[in-house]
Amino acid sequence: MKTINFKNQKIAPCKIVCVGRNYVEHIKELNNEMPSEPVYFIKPNSAIDENIIYKEGMHYEGEISFLIKNKKIIGVGFGFDLTLRNIQSDLKQKGLPWERAKAFKGAAVFSDFVKIDDIKTLEVEAIKNGSVVQRGGTHLMMYKPEFLVSDIDEIFGLEDFDIIMSGTPKGVGKVERGDEFIGRIYKDGKVIVEKSWRVN
Repeated sequence: MKTINFKNQKIAPCKIVCVGRNYVEHIKELNNEMPSEPVYFIKPNSAIDENIIYKEGMHYEGEISFLIKNKKIIGVGFGFDLTLRNIQSDLKQKGLPWERAKAFKGAAVFSDFVKIDDIKTLEVEAIKNGSVVQRGGTHLMMYKPEFLVSDIDEIFGLEDFDIIMSGTPKGVGKVERGDEFIGRIYKDGKVIVEKSWRVN
């Protein structure tokens, strides 16, 4: 089983539940329809990787990611929901599931997770080759973290150490070989999580 780091421990999430279309500006940039309820999809444990491995047509999507225990948020980290955009677009046009574009090996890349109690003033930032490409936070989410936890648990069931990827703000784009990324999570304007990657 693939693992993530939380409080200096290796933890193997059973599943990753991802929230699609949770930021209005991101919905607009991809010309997607505004949802009337949350859009969910699942990445398996096998999608987790410590590195960003280049694949043709892959896009980055930086997200605030929550670690769950006892059906509550206990930790937060930065996550990249890596997406094969051309494949996803083709699948959407055909009305088919997105897994080939969203759940492949290496599609979920995370920083370490840190303990969190108050989740109201969190922000996410993604930096590509020295330039900020994404910035957003819980204040911009259509569906807030507390609601997502209860709704996801009612639908799928949440197990200890499952991860919720809470959606991506505007600014998604292509991943190229050699790109350097930094992912950050802010709490009250202060960095509490930071990790860097170079695309292999």
